[in-house]
Amino acid sequence: MSHALAQLFCLAGFVALAFGLRRPQHDILRRSLRRPVVLALRAIGTCALLAALAILVAVSGWGFGLVKFSGHTTLAAALVYGALIGYGRRSAPRLRS
Repeated sequence: MSHALAQLFCLAGFVALAFGLRRPQHDILRRSLRRPVVLALRAIGTCALLAALAILVAVSGWGFGLVKFSGHTTLAAALVYGALIGYGRRSAPRLRS
């Protein structure tokens, strides 16, 4: 149960951090978000990642908890990055040869 919850927090954290950047905002939303919203997204993303770290360290201790956190963040970042690439390729204009 702790793995699923930690993975959910990591995924939510990286999604929030991705939307806190200008390029994904333009690619997906077609506009820039206001500065307070961007700062809130970055804070939410950071807090979500820290919550995931806290869950894993509480369950497994510092030594193995940090290793688990590294794995969860790697998987979550890869999923978010892959989704952004997939969305960019799907919405990109097609070039005809």
